Amino acid sequence: MAKHGTGQPSAAPDWRWVGERGVRVATGAATLARYDALMACNFPEIEDMIPADDSILLVLRRGAALPPALCEALHAPLPGVVACGGALHEIAVAYGGVAGPDLSVLARQAGLAVDDYVDRHAAVLYTVAFLGFQPGFPYLRDLPAALHARRRASPRLRVPAGSVAVGGAYTGIYPAAGPGGWRLIGRTDAALFDAAREAPALLRPGDRVRFVPK
Repeated sequence: MAKHGTGQPSAAPDWRWVGERGVRVATGAATLARYDALMACNFPEIEDMIPADDSILLVLRRGAALPPALCEALHAPLPGVVACGGALHEIAVAYGGVAGPDLSVLARQAGLAVDDYVDRHAAVLYTVAFLGFQPGFPYLRDLPAALHARRRASPRLRVPAGSVAVGGAYTGIYPAAGPGGWRLIGRTDAALFDAAREAPALLRPGDRVRFVPK
């Protein structure tokens, strides 16, 4: 096992250092299962674990070395079926109109009536793959392939907070107003991020989300 600051751990060719304290581990489709397994290990040397699309970034505490048991934990087999322990959130959404200016275009591109597009979008039980872009912004996977859509060529200068959007193979929710290039299909009043809360982000990796049309 390589020490902090030395190079790439020899036992794990799919690891690489990111800066002085970060180690990126390629996890593929097992990201959330591996994230849960590593969180359960509670390594004191690791300050933070950040899941992404197909990897986990491990952030070491200052001065800490890679824990000797980390390599073993990363290569331990995962159960064939992993029960999703994340919380279930039902989020009310006003689809279309001013709240979702791209909905009719996306429905037409998908070969669907607007109501059918909404029904298909709201029928899925999504999983939070990871958070990013803005604090608390959830990348929700399992969007039906027919609803996938490219991001806008020119991002909007201001997307309202609570906007529900589609970007590539993901759907997501903007926690705060700001620039954005995803396609807007609706809006929710749910507060996705509140720095005053004990847990500022409403959603966590592994949580499940179901949209409920208003």
